Amino acid sequence: MSQTHAAARGAGQTQAERLVRLRMASLGVVVMLIIQFILGMIYNLYGTAPTSTKAIGLFSSPTIALHVIVGILLGLTAIVQLVRAIGTRHSLSIWLSALGLLSIIGAGFAGLGFSGSGADGASLGMSIAFAVALACYVALIVVLPSTAAPVPGASRAAADGGRSSTT
Repeated sequence: MSQTHAAARGAGQTQAERLVRLRMASLGVVVMLIIQFILGMIYNLYGTAPTSTKAIGLFSSPTIALHVIVGILLGLTAIVQLVRAIGTRHSLSIWLSALGLLSIIGAGFAGLGFSGSGADGASLGMSIAFAVALACYVALIVVLPSTAAPVPGASRAAADGGRSSTT
């Protein structure tokens, strides 16, 4: 896609349409967070826990490898989400997306700490950061519009080809 076409497409979107797309992207992040949580719980129940003397490799099992990969994709998705939020200039969306991204980054660093030491505090840090990120993106789903509201008079203008009905 050329830059001109992309700019024209972006310029043609209304603020309401951008907010609806941001809401749908938030739903995608929530789904990824839930998948990440499930993978973490599977490894917690069936994987080998690290100890203070024995770390685990980030790719030592298929479950933990998937957990790491989804975590990286989640971080990238959260960055894209923040960029979209900044593009909308909707301050609540920007703040919630930024806090969600910081929480995902925090969970990632806590996960790295946990895999190296097995520290309970690192595990708690992952859990709290996950909960904060989930709350941010669910809040975005709740506060953002689900459909682009029609502009008053837009259907009348479209019906007569954009010409004014007064003569």
